[in-house]
Order: sequence, then structure tokens, then C-alpha cells
Amino acid sequence: MEKYKVETLTIAGSDCSGGAGIQADLKTFSAIGTYGMSVITAVTAQNTKGVLKVENLSVDIIKSQIESIIEDIPPKATKIGMVSEEEIIKELAYLLKKYKLPNIVLDPVMISKSGFSLLNPNAKNALKKYLIPLADIVTPNIPEAEELSEIKIDNIEDMKRAGKIILELGPKYVLIKGGHLNGEAIDLLLNKDKIEIFKSERLNRKNTHGTGCTLSSAITANLALEKSMYEAVKESKNYITEAIKYSYQIGHGIGPVNHFYKFI
Repeated sequence: MEKYKVETLTIAGSDCSGGAGIQADLKTFSAIGTYGMSVITAVTAQNTKGVLKVENLSVDIIKSQIESIIEDIPPKATKIGMVSEEEIIKELAYLLKKYKLPNIVLDPVMISKSGFSLLNPNAKNALKKYLIPLADIVTPNIPEAEELSEIKIDNIEDMKRAGKIILELGPKYVLIKGGHLNGEAIDLLLNKDKIEIFKSERLNRKNTHGTGCTLSSAITANLALEKSMYEAVKESKNYITEAIKYSYQIGHGIGPVNHFYKFI
């Protein structure tokens, strides 16, 4: 398959500092070899020290962005990130069903690394009711998995229990990222039939801004390139590990990963 002729779409918030959100997604799409497109749901004022302010775009302009892309350049896979209001979530779910978009990757962005809430309280139930059932894969970290499953996660067995609870909401796969636990970096990929365990070394790196966005968009790109779900997750895990390993210091806080480490 010829590189950069496979279309991928991200529907997410903008990070003006370039390390997460739309900006991280587009960098990842390009690094893996797909043609990236974007629908911006919110504008954030943030830097490596944290999120300062968020302003959501109107449902109408989000809808118009999605329709203008899909009616001309339908994507092979779509990543959904920050969607923080109930009405945005409902409209997005309607459009995903209307256009029957394949390979939906949902990264349930709820809280930034600095602790800033990125999901309105009334939107959590809408996310569970309308968007998660449409996802081919949902990629929560430990705090997000706790919110979605409503159980405390302290170990791998808890991760398995939480994953099964989230599967009951309707997605085909759940990838629970174990980076918030101590010890080895262990992620679990679950579907209704089996559980796959991914282990990798825990890197002692400070600069991890945008890791969740980057991993989910890497999975999106690999699915667009017709990889199986297992292959897409495995290759994306390798990609984010190397991006963290070769991360570099920008700013005065938690810097971004290096999306283009392969080309340096």
C-alpha cells in the first residue's frame, strides 16, 4: 500500500503547544505513513506546564467540518479524542452512524496530566451511552478506566475486571494502558473472546506529554493500513515506546514525545 495515500482522520481538541491533541495526532499519522485530516472540537490554551483554558467549538462548526471531509475524502480510520460536551457527543455519534465510518478509535480524554478536567461531568454518561458502543477500540488509561468501569484499579486483575465492564458498553476491543501502575509497563487488550498482554520496559523519561493521543492515533494509522487489531496495537506500542525513549526537553514542564524519531 502506497504511503500517504491512505486517509486518516482525527476528531479532537487543539494543543497550541504541539505535543498532544490534534497536533500530536497529525504528526503521528504522518510518521506512520498516512494522510492525516482533522476536525477540531475545542481550542485549548496549554503548554508543557499544564492546561490553562479550554473553549469548545459549536456543534454546528464541528458537524460542518466532519461533513466536508467525509463527503469528499472519506477516511479509512478515525481517531476520536477530546469531546467534552453532551451535545457534541450526540451529534458525533449520529454522524458516525450516518456515514458508517470504519475503524473507530476512541481515546476517552477526561483529565490532563496536570489534573485539568477535559470532560464535563454531564458528558461522561453520554460518552458511555452514545460513543463507546460505536468504537472498534477504546483506549483508556488507568484513571479513565476507573471512571468508565466505576471500580478502583490497583493491579492487573483489576485491569481485567475493568476491561470486561467497559466491553459490556459495546466496543469491539478495549486497550487499558497500565502506565499509572508501578512495575513493568503492562497494557491489556481485551475483546469478548480473549485477553492479550503487552509488556514493555518502563522508561525513566520525564517528557511524556501527549503519549495517550499519540498511541491512539498510531493505532488509527495502523488500522487504516489494514493491520489486524493485535498488529495495530503491537506496532503502536513499539512506536510510542521509541517516541518516549527519544523524547526531548521543550519548555519548563513535561515535554512532548518525539513523533519523528525515525527520521532524525
